[in-house]
Amino acid sequence: MNVILTQDVFKLGSLGDEVSVKSGYARNYLVPQGIAVAVTRQNIKMIEHQRALLAKKRQEAMDLAKTTADKMDTTDIIFKVKAGESGKLFGSVTQKMVADAVVEAGFDIDRRLIQLPVLIKSLGTVTVPVRLHTDVTATLTIKVVADEIIKEEKPVADVADVAASEEDEDESSED
Repeated sequence: MNVILTQDVFKLGSLGDEVSVKSGYARNYLVPQGIAVAVTRQNIKMIEHQRALLAKKRQEAMDLAKTTADKMDTTDIIFKVKAGESGKLFGSVTQKMVADAVVEAGFDIDRRLIQLPVLIKSLGTVTVPVRLHTDVTATLTIKVVADEIIKEEKPVADVADVAASEEDEDESSED
């Protein structure tokens, strides 16, 4: 099924593009969400008439994304977390935590745009790509520092080993 995109869709197309997609994807997702319209004579005329407006809208979105990317590239997000002596975190830094911190820093973005490949489970600095536009990706620097270092206890000997050593001591004291 051919549809005309009314906004940019990652890995599908840009605003105003006529693309061919499976009919279920178009009927169940693209059209109800307002992301695309069906290709009809009326819609083609409407898109041709508004193509200049669409190009202007796309350029504004691109400029906004570039401005946001420039600001985001210079911003560091710092997480203070509890960690062990070896640098491992008690818990992890998740994509939702990163998204909440980014919104607190003054950026209005959706958490799904943050491409955190794996959960952050150790202290240090991590760079995470943030897809702001189909052509614009910002790099967010996340610093994970220890708020409190907790001493890691040495593992307690196995209960069976402790019991066996107590029996050995009892037998040696009876002799």
